[in-house]
Amino acid sequence: MDQQKSIDVREWIDANPVGRFQRWVVFFGFLIIALDGFDVAIMGFIAPQLKTEWGLGPHALGPVLSAALIGLAVGALTAGPLADRYGRRIVLLCSVCLFGVLTIATAFAPDVQSLVVLRFLTGLGLGAAMPNASILVSEYAPTRSRSFLITVAFCGFSLGAAVGGFASAWMIPNLGWQSVLVMGGVLPLVVLPVLYFKLPESVTFLVSQRAAPERIRAIMKRLAPDLVTAHTTFLLPRADKPAAGAIGLVLSRRYLFGTLMLWVGYIIALFMVYLFSGWLPTLIKEVGQYSVADAAVVTAIFQIGGPAGAIFVGWAMDRWGKRNVLTLTFLGCGLAIFAIGQSTGHFVLLCAVACLVGFGLNGVSVGMNALAASYYPTQARATGASWMSGVGRIGAVLSAFAGAQMLGLGWSLAEICMTMLIPAGIAALAIYCQCQHGSRLAAPLKPAEKVALS
Repeated sequence: MDQQKSIDVREWIDANPVGRFQRWVVFFGFLIIALDGFDVAIMGFIAPQLKTEWGLGPHALGPVLSAALIGLAVGALTAGPLADRYGRRIVLLCSVCLFGVLTIATAFAPDVQSLVVLRFLTGLGLGAAMPNASILVSEYAPTRSRSFLITVAFCGFSLGAAVGGFASAWMIPNLGWQSVLVMGGVLPLVVLPVLYFKLPESVTFLVSQRAAPERIRAIMKRLAPDLVTAHTTFLLPRADKPAAGAIGLVLSRRYLFGTLMLWVGYIIALFMVYLFSGWLPTLIKEVGQYSVADAAVVTAIFQIGGPAGAIFVGWAMDRWGKRNVLTLTFLGCGLAIFAIGQSTGHFVLLCAVACLVGFGLNGVSVGMNALAASYYPTQARATGASWMSGVGRIGAVLSAFAGAQMLGLGWSLAEICMTMLIPAGIAALAIYCQCQHGSRLAAPLKPAEKVALS
């Protein structure tokens, strides 16, 4: 074997099957996102009980539900550039620690004002965790199966939220709403030591940053033990890197249109996801005249549809193209949401349609994270994906206030669902345009255009 052999890390990952080490990375991404999903969904499950115990009206619930979402936006916008500068691993560890500690603190909030502040601070950690977990997975995934593996990791969000729903259905009546928050904070802190010792840094990030060769070899020996020697050098395809760095690349003329279309699509996707995640329990209880437990079950089933939708969309994107799959899924979401508004009188049918809505909404929101990860180069990938996530939280925040406004106006669930046909159509158009633009950017690099590290 050539002792001076150079390995193009990206080409090696793309050319080889997904190994045990990469599957562990996907699992850790899944675990982090599951903890994130559990925590994000908590307020939606406890909102009906808070409304009753603290005498809160719909407009008072708006800030409670939106506080964490605003924090999510700020956390995502901040964490992306930090991850592109200091690494994905350190940002992930800090974020998990932050939202674990603060979720426990939220359980002991004495009033609404304290609750809002603590949920905002919790959101900072939540916003940093999910996009960076997806980026870490994407950088260990072969291009041919990147969308699928990212969506597998993102299944954790729906499963975490679903576990939160089923746990809430039992814990809130028996132990109080505070117990759900305590559980949501303890779980990340239990997992944190495992992540500290086992979670690797992105090897492509280390090469792009010209990190110490020993750090890269330690990881590559786990990926390719038969190829790596003490003299092996590592390469990456070179990407444009303007003076402004990762932020400048994301907002450069080359990427700006695609970035804006991603933002539009994700704003709408999260608006619809969080409108149903946050307000569906209240809508089912008050409009549908069901119990708190029944409302939690319907919402949990809504979340259960998410993993199947995410896996299917990711699998389909790798085989039939991102444009066609995401565009059609957005349109299908609009129709499914319309259908849920027609099913309030039949609990079983309501559960089935809620599962279908979760299938579509979570499928497109997760698929868009895979789309963002494939759109940007390594040097700006965390920034691009995190900024899409952060800007997209505008939709999540708007959903909290829109839900309160629509309830305050006395809208029925059918009327609310009918209006969702409009944003679903706009999102489908935005993603179609983004994918068209992205395909025009995809030009093969010359062999000489490499970032090398000895």
